Amino acid sequence: MAETMRAGRLVEIGRVEFEEAPIDPPQPGELLVQSEFASICGSDLHGVQFGVELPPPPWPPGYPGHEGVGIVVQSRADGFSEGDRVLCVPSALIGRCMAEYQRLVATTAITIDPALELPSEQILMAQQLGTVIFALRRYPTDVAGKTVVVLGQGSAGLFFTHLLKRAGAARVIVADLSEARRALSPAFGADVVLDPATDDLRAAVRDLTRGQGSDYLVEAVGKKETLAQSIELAAPDSKLLWFGLPDTSGPVPISFQKFFRKRLTAQTVYGAQFEPGLVSFRMALDMIARGDIDVRPLLSHILPIEEVGRAFELAHTREEGAIKVSVSF
Repeated sequence: MAETMRAGRLVEIGRVEFEEAPIDPPQPGELLVQSEFASICGSDLHGVQFGVELPPPPWPPGYPGHEGVGIVVQSRADGFSEGDRVLCVPSALIGRCMAEYQRLVATTAITIDPALELPSEQILMAQQLGTVIFALRRYPTDVAGKTVVVLGQGSAGLFFTHLLKRAGAARVIVADLSEARRALSPAFGADVVLDPATDDLRAAVRDLTRGQGSDYLVEAVGKKETLAQSIELAAPDSKLLWFGLPDTSGPVPISFQKFFRKRLTAQTVYGAQFEPGLVSFRMALDMIARGDIDVRPLLSHILPIEEVGRAFELAHTREEGAIKVSVSF
């Protein structure tokens, strides 16, 4: 094995660069994984663009990145062997999935059944799907026959749309600024698709719900504005799931008076990577393997690791119809 590797690395706020870097050997309880693919998550973007939840610099090669798939080349942990293909789900704070050879705590890896004949880039989508499944299992809500609103139609928002429709939601209303993402939403179960740039979301939701608002709302954008807007769109006595990591480390202003008068319940979720047995990620893998969900439409852009800077730029700007941006090794 070579002594150096190809990697992306955050070098300053707003800039990820490609570099050659030394390979960091695994420690006890860790694996060394040769990466095949890695994807960019919205929380990665908030760290890169706005410095949200970043550990102190300097940042290591491969950081940020917590969605990966690859082959174990060295194991210092029980239950894993060289040659195992694994789904990598490290914490976003320490993930190094943008490295050709990444150190990985073994408890954040799932061995892929060798009999599973599924391309690695599709297996990779089980990481994001797993976090959505974890959120819905952490806070189970009966949406059968109800009106649901999902703000944001990136990969997480599309997965919420799909799973909530499968759970029996009578009507799923979604909104996103991206034309490409809106165009994909009906295939994932959306009944009404809105463009926040041209549609009055509050008026539209009220019209569609006879003035009441949503019975259940998921904020899957992670912006101050949409977090505040979620309160406006919710019906009295309903629930909000604030899934998106806010785009700031500072306070997020909301109208507590409206929140209070509507008797709303707001839930946040974090830590799918720490779930015992990584059950939700395993459920996601099973769903993809059975064909219960087709993740292929999400794979809009796969760039070589040498173009990792461009990949982060695309994921941030959503140019060229970007939905889920990944890198290959």
